Parts: sequence; C-alpha cells; structure tokens
Amino acid sequence: MTLTTTHTTFKQEAIAGKGMVTSNHPIASLAGTEMLMTGGNAVDAAISTMFTLSVVEPMMTTIFGAGFINIRLADGTVTTIDNYATVPGAAREDMFNPIPGSLENDVEGDLNNTGYLAVATGGTLLGWAAAIEKYGNLTLEQVIAPAVRAGRQGFRVSPYLRAMIIQCQDQLAQFPASRAVFLPNGEAPQVGDIIKRTDYADTLEQIGVHGPDYLYRGPLGDAIVEDMQRNGGLITKEDLESYQIFEREPVTGTYRGYDIVSMAPASSGGTHIIQMLNILEGYEIGKMGFGTPETMHVMAEAMKIAFADRFQYMADPERTTIPLNWLTSKDYAAERRAQIDPAKAQQYQAAPAPDGEGDCTTHCCASDAEGNLVTTTQTLNNAFGSRVTVPGTGMMLNNCMHLMDPNPGRTNSIAPGKRILSSMSPTLVMKDGQPYLAIGTPGGVRIFGSVMQAIVNLIDHGMSLQESVEAPRLWDRGPVLEIEQGFPNVDELKAKLEALGHVVETPLKVAGGMNGILRNPETGMLHGAACWRADGVPLGFSGGDALVDEESFEAGVPV
Repeated sequence: MTLTTTHTTFKQEAIAGKGMVTSNHPIASLAGTEMLMTGGNAVDAAISTMFTLSVVEPMMTTIFGAGFINIRLADGTVTTIDNYATVPGAAREDMFNPIPGSLENDVEGDLNNTGYLAVATGGTLLGWAAAIEKYGNLTLEQVIAPAVRAGRQGFRVSPYLRAMIIQCQDQLAQFPASRAVFLPNGEAPQVGDIIKRTDYADTLEQIGVHGPDYLYRGPLGDAIVEDMQRNGGLITKEDLESYQIFEREPVTGTYRGYDIVSMAPASSGGTHIIQMLNILEGYEIGKMGFGTPETMHVMAEAMKIAFADRFQYMADPERTTIPLNWLTSKDYAAERRAQIDPAKAQQYQAAPAPDGEGDCTTHCCASDAEGNLVTTTQTLNNAFGSRVTVPGTGMMLNNCMHLMDPNPGRTNSIAPGKRILSSMSPTLVMKDGQPYLAIGTPGGVRIFGSVMQAIVNLIDHGMSLQESVEAPRLWDRGPVLEIEQGFPNVDELKAKLEALGHVVETPLKVAGGMNGILRNPETGMLHGAACWRADGVPLGFSGGDALVDEESFEAGVPV
C-alpha cells in the first residue's frame, strides 16, 4: 500500500467534543477513552492507554522500558516527565566488542541487542505511576484495570503483530517465557488468533495494588535480579532502588506564530525539531509546495545539520553541558541556513554518527473536556526489546543498551548510571496561548524529522491532521536521503534529487505510526488521527450528561 497523493488517506480521522484518545492499537485507545468516561482526566487516559499498549503492542513497550511524557494542564502549566532508561552500575565502556564500521552500534555476538546484557534499568513504570499520582484523578489500580482485562481476555493478532513476531522469531525462541507466549507450537500465531498474557495480567494487577515499589523495591524487582544473576545480566537491586525519574522544563520555540513545546534532553528530539523549524522558517515552504524537489532538498539539508549537532552536543544532561538556548536560537538557525546551497546537497559532518536507536516504539495522545492535554512516547527500543521475558511475570525487558555507543571515549559511550540519549519527540503546539496540537510517533532516530514534517504539513501546506500524519515522509542524516514510496512520481522525484547530489533510497515507510490530536481553534472540536504505518486508532466522544432542571426535579415535577 502506498499513498498516491497528499490528499489521499488510508484511515479516517475522528471528531469529538468532549474527549479524544489516539494510540497505535484500538484496545489501548478504548482503555484511555474508558478512563475519560469514568471520571479520569487526560493524564489518566494517556497512562491507561500506555499500560494497555504494554499488553497488546508487546513489541513496542513494557513497564520496564523508557520514555517521555509531555503534559499541558488546563491552567496552562506545562511539564515533562523523563522516565528514560539508565546504564546499569556494573556496566563498563569496553564491555562490548564493536563491529568496525557499524553505524548502528552493532557488537560481536549481538550482545547489546538480544539477551540479558542488552537490558538497561527501565523507568517506565515509575514515570507512569508518578504521572497518575501527581496529575491524575484516578488511582493506579483504576488506571491499570483495562490492561489487566486485556491480558486475561486476550487480543487479536493483527497482520502487523504477526509480521513483527516473524521478524524476531529466532531471537524470541531463545527465551522460554517469550517463546511460550509469542511462538505457541513453535511458530508465529496466525492473523486473527488470540494471544493471552495471563502472567503479565497478574503482574499488572499486583502493581495496581502495591504501586511501583512492587518493581523497584519488591517481588517483581527480585524476580528481575534473580533472572539477571542466572543469565549473566548486570541489573542489581541497587540499580532498581536508585533509579530516578526527572520532571523537567520543556524545550520551547516558535514557528510562524505557533509555539512549539517539546522534550528537552535526555531526548534530543524537541531541541532539533525547533532547530529545524527555525532553519525552515527562512524559506517560503508553502509556496515551494509539498513534495517538490526544492522543499525536500532544504528539509534534507536541515536534517543533516541537526544530526551533525546531535552527535556533537547531545548526551545525558546530568553529566554534559548542552547549549540548548544556542541550538534553538533564531540567530544560530540563520547561520546554519546560510550554509545551505539551494543547488547542491552537502554533508555537514565528517562521517555519520553511530546510532543504535531502535524504531520499535509507541505513542499516544489524550485530551479531555477540561482542557488537559497529554502526548507521550514510550519504548523498549527494538522490537520486543531484548526478547527476554522474566519467567513467571510475563514482563518483557528492554534492550536500551543498544542505544549506547560501544566505542570508548565518545560523548555517548557506556558509563555506569548514565542516562541514555533518545530521539523521542512527544510535542505540543500552541496558538495564541491555547492548545492546538498534540503529536508524536515511533521511529527511533527518524522520529524528530517526522514530527517536524507533520507540523510543516499543517502550518505551511494547510493539510488536515489526518493528511499530515499520513503524508509521505523523508529522512536524511547523511549520506543517504530516504524518501517514502508514497510520494507522487517518486521515480522522477528521485532523479531530480539525485541531480542535486543526494544519494536517494525509497523505502516503504520512514519512522512509524504517528498519531495526534488537533483542537480546532474556531469550533473547539477535537480531531484525532492515526496513520497507516501502525495499527493506530483515534477514539473520541461527545454528548454528556442530561439537561436537568434541578428545582423541578427536587419538587417532583416530571422533566
């Protein structure tokens, strides 16, 4: 399936007045909507959606993973929660043998990708629980209940899930508890089969009762540590007990009169979205047109500039001084824009930076009737993470150690306790001080370029939200420019870009299943969208309570 024009969409948006949830699985979107309809706010909805995604989209997230939460409250307060993973205390910068020339952090034996040495200390559960405790209306037990139900009742295997299981079946087969769930009878389940995750449902139920300490200081953490000790892993009780989330100020910028609010480091995404938009603001992108060689050329050059700076400056903000104000300034963007040759592609760094960031991530957005708005991206890094399921718990473990540079002496080399760098970009856009857009996507290092393009599609090209998230994308960190097959006249476009000096490839998709919520500033209606690249579904509701004349009702008069 490919898109033929920028105005053809594979899926349809949802429009509602009271609440909206978008995610990359229908059961998860339903869980979030259930929270809104039972007294929860957007924070409750988003976190319930994420817990449910950890059940029904198991290749994309887990309670022992990593991510970021971007929250705008109805009173205008904006905050972000950093629950990204950290390097275990026993790790060392020379613990892996890098494969020479790899641009994906590959090492001998695949040890930082599959198995116990690939696992970093996960922060997902603590971040989700903290969001509920501080900003939600409901209890953790209430918010987690739909995920428990989904694990026990089971869920349908989609073509997408089956394809992901087949892609990873050799690795999943190495671990008995993973094999039992995802490879019944030794092979991937068929489309339409039902997968039940009863062990994981039991684990989630206990978390609902006992809170995050059930993992970080309790029986679930003990099970992780014991499994690590049996299989040569690094994570200890000390790693779990010392793990911290951070509530950080967002990184902010402007683009053509809109305010951009996104994730600061340890995510690089928000900084570089703002940087790229600052560069593009100097061009008349709308007049240049969507999908033209001129527009795609300057976008590709802006991306390469951003990646050059990412490699140079981005790392754990607790250990590295990052010049955020400079990187996101209009003056610096003007300097960089002046370096772009409109007639020739260039490289803005000596060599591409190594990068091991997986593209198997998930995203959701939630908006409620009170005006609270949430966008959050979470991951276990690669598909099914380390492919390890802790026996008896149903819980999958991340492989975030693959994100660390296995070469010693570099900005993101392995160091005990280090916060791992990400590209996740759960982003909010405001207009005249009011919420306009919540958006984000999976996709590893392709995330922030994709989110930037969706924003440009809305603001410069006048697309609807559904068109914006589904429109063909490009990506370039150098030396290769990727353009999706869905661009009109893709072969002709490829030839014109190659004439400008680009080395062009045409994959089916760039990054993953984007979803978002747009608030129409004229009507106040909520528009939800999820794109064709994943199993995403927007769900919203309107209506409300009955209109009752309280005085007549109390007097016993029929109403």
